[in-house]
This record gives sequence, structure tokens and C-alpha cells, in this order.
Amino acid sequence: MAKPSIFLDFSLLKNNASFRAIFCARMLSVFALGMLAVGVPVQIQAMTGSTLQVGVAVMLDGIGMFIGLLLGGVLADRYDRRKLILFARGTCGIGFVLLSLNAFSPAPSLLALYFLAFWDGFFGALGMTALMAVIPLIVGREHLAEAGALSMLTVRLGAILSPALGGMIIVAAGVGWAFAVAAIGTLATLIPLVRLPSMKPEQQEPEHPLRALASGMQFVCQHKVVGAVVLVGLLLSMVGAVRILFPALALTYHADASALGLMYSAVPLGAMVGAFTSGWVRQLARPGLVLIGCALLAFACIASLGLYSHLLPALLALVCYGYSNAIASLLQFMLTQHHTPDALLGRVNSLGTAQDVTGDSVGALGLGALARALAPLSSVLWFGGLAAGLLVLLSLAARGLRSARLGEQPDAPQPATADA
Repeated sequence: MAKPSIFLDFSLLKNNASFRAIFCARMLSVFALGMLAVGVPVQIQAMTGSTLQVGVAVMLDGIGMFIGLLLGGVLADRYDRRKLILFARGTCGIGFVLLSLNAFSPAPSLLALYFLAFWDGFFGALGMTALMAVIPLIVGREHLAEAGALSMLTVRLGAILSPALGGMIIVAAGVGWAFAVAAIGTLATLIPLVRLPSMKPEQQEPEHPLRALASGMQFVCQHKVVGAVVLVGLLLSMVGAVRILFPALALTYHADASALGLMYSAVPLGAMVGAFTSGWVRQLARPGLVLIGCALLAFACIASLGLYSHLLPALLALVCYGYSNAIASLLQFMLTQHHTPDALLGRVNSLGTAQDVTGDSVGALGLGALARALAPLSSVLWFGGLAAGLLVLLSLAARGLRSARLGEQPDAPQPATADA
């Protein structure tokens, strides 16, 4: 047997052709959506000169993603997930083709941009949900740690590189070519994906889509491990909104614009380190307890930003935050996938991802309100401290999460008990 290592294990990419296809498809999907996030605002700003119009397009993209996540979860638990992935990826690619054609036309249509922003947000999220639901089936639940770390690495790399790549293409050749490259990449994912085996979910009684979604919500609320994991994830996503305070904090630290860029880069740097050194996670006996510890460390790092007067310790705290947040996210993935039965994987994954989007928005709103009443340093100190306090209360109540393991009855739903 291979010696345990703290470093990320890449053997799944070498030995599992189906996971390799999923990995490549997800990476190209993240890059394509990153170009969408850059290209649409750039084109609308150039056409209208209106920040409001840009905001409308970004809002429509977000609405499309949110609806796509929820509907995608229901569909992934009802139909062949392979067919759903192929349909969603192909349809998303068509949207990028239409965006490119619209950009190359003599008089680009603003309404078409609005519609296609919603279109690609919707179908991109639909495909992403189905891709997440098939991972336990393809790799086996014993390899969830490796698969989760590799998937997290994909998202982190895409989030860092895709906006920069999109910007370079726009500067060099125009926004139409950025959309064309995204279309080629998205449609190219169909080549490896078409070789995936059929992956039909467990048979279940037909339900109205809203009732099926409600069943997924009921499972999350009643399961003593998954429900607690989702609440921890909600706190983590809310605290992630601290980035809106970075400009104000940079001024407090007497830092210039280049230093502000370092603050934004410090978090993904820490997350990348976390992804590459996550080999130890799969050996944990109590992953739920470690999840609580990593989340508490992440909140403490954010609260500590209110104690510094110089940039350097703040950057170190942000790197530490990125690392602990990445490990916590990986543990969330492992625990959720392991404790969710196959028949509910689509809906539970979609609800978890939708919770991330919602939590980030709620956190930004709450932190914005707090910053109106307090100075930046006080705001971030109270914000991180409040999140840490809520986490402590949650961990005291959620004994099921503290004692959660990955080796016992992975497929059986565990109803809530009095101590959950």
C-alpha cells in the first residue's frame, strides 16, 4: 500500500477515465462561465455606458443559475444523468455560439445579451448539478476526498485564470472571439462526456417537481449530519462576503491599489495550498469535528483583520482563511456526498450550491449594513466574531456532526434525533 501523504492524490485522473472526462468537462465549464462573467459586462458597458444595464445582465445570469441549480437537482434525481449532462452542456455551448454571433453582428442586440446571459447561467448550472451528482457513482464513496479536492482545484484555478484569460482575449481580438473560444471549449466537452456510462438514479415514485424539491429540503432539514453541514456551509458562504470590505480595509492599512490586489489574491492562494495539501483529509476519523475546527479557524482569521494596523499580518490572515475555508469546503463535500442516498444526490447537491449563492448575498447585505454603523476594522471584527459565536452554538447542538464518520452506512438516511 502507498504511504499516506498530505499532498493531493492525482491517481483518479490517471486510472478512472470517467472521472477524467468529468474533470475536464468541469474545468472547461468553469472557464467558459468565467468568460461569460467578463464578456457580457464588457460588451454591455461598451454598448450602453450604463452600469445599471450591466447590473441587470449580471442579475439575470444569477437568477438563471439559481433556477438551474434547483431544477437541475430535481431532474438529476429523475432522469439519466449522462443524458442530462450532455443536453445541458450542448445547450450551454449553443448559447455561447449565439453570444459570439451577436457580438460579431453590425448592430448587437442588448435584449439578446440579456436573454443569453440568463440562458447560459441556467444551462451551465443545470449541467454543473448533474456533474456533481455522478461523482460518487463514478469514483466510489471511498475516493470522495480525492475527487472533492480535484474538483475544488478545478474551480479555484478557473476562478483565478478564466477572468484573466477572457480579458486578454477581449483586448487582443474582441469580445466576440472570447465568446467563440468559450463555445468551442464547451462543445468540446461533449467528446469525452459522450463516453460516460448510463447513470440512471434509483427508481422512485413520480412526484411533481416542487414536491420533489420539497422532499430534498425535508431530507436536509431532518438529517442530523447533512443538515448541520449545510448550516456550517451557510455561515462559511456568508463570511466569504468580507471581500466587499477589502477596499476600505486597505485604506485603513495605508495600502495602495496594488496592495488591494494582494488582498484579493491572498484568499485563493491559501485555497490552492489547501487543495494541494489535502491528502491527510481522507484519513480523518472524525471529519465532522475537523469541519467545525476549520470553520472556526476561518472565522477567527476574518475577525483578526480588525486587530491589525498593517497590511502584512492581514495578508497572512487571509492566506490562512483561504486554506481553512478550502479544507472546510472539502469536508462539506465529503460528508454531504457520503451521507446522501443516490436517489437524492441531485437535489441535495443543488440545494447546497444554491445555499452558497444565497449565503454570499445575505452576508454582503448584512456586512454592508454593519459597515454603515461601524468603522471597517470594527465591522470585520464583529462580523467574524458573530459567525464564530453562531458556529459554537451550532456545534454544541449538533452532536451528530461532531461524531460523524465516513465508514458507517454511507447510503442510509439518518433521521434527526432529539440531540441533533
